[in-house]
Amino acid sequence: MTAAVEFRGVSVHYGQTCALAPLDLSVARGETLALLGPSGSGKSTALKALAGFVRPSAGRVLLEGRDVTDVPPHLRGLGVVVQSYALFPHMRVDDNVAFGLKARKTPRAEIAARVSEVLNLVGMGDYARRFPRELSGGQQQRVAIARALAIRPDVLLLDEPLSALDATLREDMIAELLRLRAELPDTTLIYVTHDQSEALALADRIAVMRDARLVETGPSEQLYHRPSTEFTAAFLGASNLIPVEVIRAGTVRLGGRELAAEPMGEFGAGQAVALGVRPHRVGVHPGTGAYTARLRGVQWRGSGFRLDLDLELGGEPCPVRAEVPSVDGLPAVGETVGVSIPDGCPLVAVGGTG
Repeated sequence: MTAAVEFRGVSVHYGQTCALAPLDLSVARGETLALLGPSGSGKSTALKALAGFVRPSAGRVLLEGRDVTDVPPHLRGLGVVVQSYALFPHMRVDDNVAFGLKARKTPRAEIAARVSEVLNLVGMGDYARRFPRELSGGQQQRVAIARALAIRPDVLLLDEPLSALDATLREDMIAELLRLRAELPDTTLIYVTHDQSEALALADRIAVMRDARLVETGPSEQLYHRPSTEFTAAFLGASNLIPVEVIRAGTVRLGGRELAAEPMGEFGAGQAVALGVRPHRVGVHPGTGAYTARLRGVQWRGSGFRLDLDLELGGEPCPVRAEVPSVDGLPAVGETVGVSIPDGCPLVAVGGTG
């Protein structure tokens, strides 16, 4: 089946600066893909190259198998929602939503019906005659999404759409986007974010980016539970990376004890490897445990505690973070606690560029 979106060796340079290294990536029709990475990772540049806002230095961009590299943005038929919403302040909500339809010379009667349809879809049907300044941030975001959907795009691009919202509104908008996804199963969504929780909640598949390059891509659940690179393990879920020695396939040694591990590739002799252990999987016990750690810091997070520990393995202390709902008899900072590490954590290579 022809991909809805395809990047073929797409790169973007500004003088000597590489904003996007050659990117090969395809997105299936109806799929939601998150481009996830820190600032400067190239994710927004990739989206702009797809939308036609920047011209690739090399490579080709395809939509439904059609090369659109040289096609101007307004002729690509994409819906785009940007971080700033970009609503016209002098236009009422319905005129903002109708803007793209009027530019395409859609018949007036059809415009009215389409505007009503998409405003109701995003729960803004009662706000059609208001100006953007009369709306909350979340409401403005809904209008921006309605405007993008009004042209009935096959592909909807969202560039950091929730970053300007507070935490509560962000959660509400994630729920709205999930509902929209269910309402529009044939629409392909490409979602740019630096927020791992947004990516995990919304995406079928995540493409992790760093330093203008694609690091790793895969189904969201797979990347979270079984990342194959050090960067993905640390960035997506903040895994502790605990150095271990591979004994045999599926077994490692940590501090004189053997643990079962889930290998995510083949590791050569002498290769530096680590166990990727999510903070919520680190067990902390007063007194003794399988391992000993010194408590370096405690933060109460409302639903539980975040503990910063120095795991004592016989050499240099290994920093480890734990997230626990409660700790009975929590010792003071500087004292020791028992720590347990579960079997079945993923094994990842460390020290590379990924």
